[in-house]
Amino acid sequence: MGKNWWRSAVIYQVYVRSFADSNGDGYGDLPGVRDRLGYLADLGVDALWLTPFYASPMADGGYDVADYREVDPLFGKLADAEALIDDAHRHGLRVIVDLVPNHTSSAHPWFAEALAAAPDSPERARYVFREGKDGGPPNDWESLFGGPAWTRLPDGQWYLHLFDAAQPDLNWEHPDVHAEFESILRFWLDRGVDGIRIDVAHGLVKAAGLPDVLHTGQAGLLGSAALPYFDQDGVHDIYREWRKILDSYEGDRIAVAEAWVPNAQRLALYLRQDELHQAFNFHYANAEWSAEQFRTVIYDSLAAVADVGAPSTWVLSNHDIERHVTRYGGGETGLRRARAAALLTLALPGSAYVYQGEELGLAEVTDLPEEVLADPMWERSGHTERGRDGCRVPLPWSGKEPSFGFGGPAWLPQPSEWAALSVQAQTGDPDSTLSLYRNALRLRRDLPEGQPRWFDAGSDVLAFHRDPGFACTVNFGSSPVSLPRQGRILLSSIPEHELEQTDETVLLPPDSAVWWTGDSDA
Repeated sequence: MGKNWWRSAVIYQVYVRSFADSNGDGYGDLPGVRDRLGYLADLGVDALWLTPFYASPMADGGYDVADYREVDPLFGKLADAEALIDDAHRHGLRVIVDLVPNHTSSAHPWFAEALAAAPDSPERARYVFREGKDGGPPNDWESLFGGPAWTRLPDGQWYLHLFDAAQPDLNWEHPDVHAEFESILRFWLDRGVDGIRIDVAHGLVKAAGLPDVLHTGQAGLLGSAALPYFDQDGVHDIYREWRKILDSYEGDRIAVAEAWVPNAQRLALYLRQDELHQAFNFHYANAEWSAEQFRTVIYDSLAAVADVGAPSTWVLSNHDIERHVTRYGGGETGLRRARAAALLTLALPGSAYVYQGEELGLAEVTDLPEEVLADPMWERSGHTERGRDGCRVPLPWSGKEPSFGFGGPAWLPQPSEWAALSVQAQTGDPDSTLSLYRNALRLRRDLPEGQPRWFDAGSDVLAFHRDPGFACTVNFGSSPVSLPRQGRILLSSIPEHELEQTDETVLLPPDSAVWWTGDSDA
């Protein structure tokens, strides 16, 4: 993969704290990732995205950054990050790091200076401080983690935090903020990273005057409605400046937006030629299990990015959303659907993201003991929202008992039944989910570049060709569907012996997908 590698790359998300523990303390770390680079190369991905490993009090799993240029001791040292980047390149893997520009940690030196300074001081101007209104906060904005988005200081001023109170929002109208993040970006590009993933890329600019939303339950509006603190047009000026920096480095460095926006058209604005390279397609991740929903999302997504000349970026799960095995029904049904969704996702043009553990068929862990829950959502919701820990349980690598080769006793307990889902247990089994991913990723490199050409196979079946000579068919329904053969079967999400075939037809079972190769008149 050379220039424009990102247009078709498969990028593997490493949630560092839960990937591999090198020192036995129960937490994943950068040396642990480095030890497993061979696994990622063998899996067949093109790059890895590392979640934040910077110095942090860990109020939100590292997304509360106290020092953007230093590695937290939990994860290693700066030298470990540099060695990991170098080793990844030797394995033919690119490296994307997380950048968190919407907020800092409350332990960041800037915020410490702001707390020590007086209201309306230059030190406070780097954050969003306001006077209250009618004895309460400045407006009705709510934290996405629950409760109000404002905390009051003893001197009477309030500061904004769209997430936890330990994550104060930065003021992107201040030149210091722009200069600091341009410097941070250069710091990591100088160390060889191939790109950045921008956390809360839609949140940096707030609407003038900070108007009320006039709606409770604002977290439920994320990605579906216009909000005065998200997806404001001013964010695009920031990314145009960052794009100039990225383009000034050799090697096709990229930026990926985490942007929760109301529709595919708003998402495409982040992908204009002078802005960012990719943006996560959360509308795809949020689609319910139906051919109609997936067809609509895929069609709208491809149409929107075509207008700006960008690739679509497909994602099924990540560290913030429930694992898709569980979203699709859980158990055997959820796993069958997840396997079919994997083949659909990897058959589409553009780039795809794989969240660690999905290649093992891992489900959400829904029964974690309350005393181990670490997500700030749990506390801020008054123990009504369990949060995102269920998709962050450390990976099973080998063995029959927890921690399944992860390292020390895992910081979140692993289900005992994961023994059958470990990398070791699935390796060599041709019908395992790991083998399915390895085969799909290997074959995907040779898929044709043509756009999907849809054909009718019934209301429950999503079917398309990509010319020359490739087809994908997915049965979302509850009954088998007889389809004309589209050529030779290249790969199926179920064991091929479960497919009833004749010379002219194949009976495609429910919740299954098939890749085809060869010419077809259909």
